[in-house]
Amino acid sequence: MSKTNRQYLKLVALFSVFAAPMAVAWGMVEWRIGIPDSRTAHGTLEPGIPQLRDWPLAEVPQGLEGDDWVLAFDCTEGCEAIADRWWRVHRALGREAPRVTRLRVGGDVASLPGEHVVDWRADSVPAWQQPGHVWLLDPQGRVLLAYASTTDPADVLDDINHVLRRNPDSP
Repeated sequence: MSKTNRQYLKLVALFSVFAAPMAVAWGMVEWRIGIPDSRTAHGTLEPGIPQLRDWPLAEVPQGLEGDDWVLAFDCTEGCEAIADRWWRVHRALGREAPRVTRLRVGGDVASLPGEHVVDWRADSVPAWQQPGHVWLLDPQGRVLLAYASTTDPADVLDDINHVLRRNPDSP
């Protein structure tokens, strides 16, 4: 092999090092190979739900402002089982549990440890409120995800863990 052919081969190899990833990426996009088609969140986005401070609550509990994420749930029907379910999810967070606050709306059973209890104002229960629904709120009080009453708690736990991993605690 002559010196010119070796130099030509080196140039082709150099071009292929930079062109091959572009060709692979184009093929992945064109033929949808290796691109996930499913969602990662189990909840639904609900842009029509207002921020927590605008909810028609009888009183806004202290301590919900700040750096904590809020797991709010409606407890107007079957409250004992619902409150226990979300208490167990909160416990399953392990060392990340202090970053999440539970807010129970409604219900007449005793509150579980670490739970804030409020009621809807009698004159204005919102249209988006459904018995047993759960909402995950960011530290500013915006609803991030909403869950139906039939949602598996493991799915909610998975979403909370995902959100907490993506939003590390400030040092």
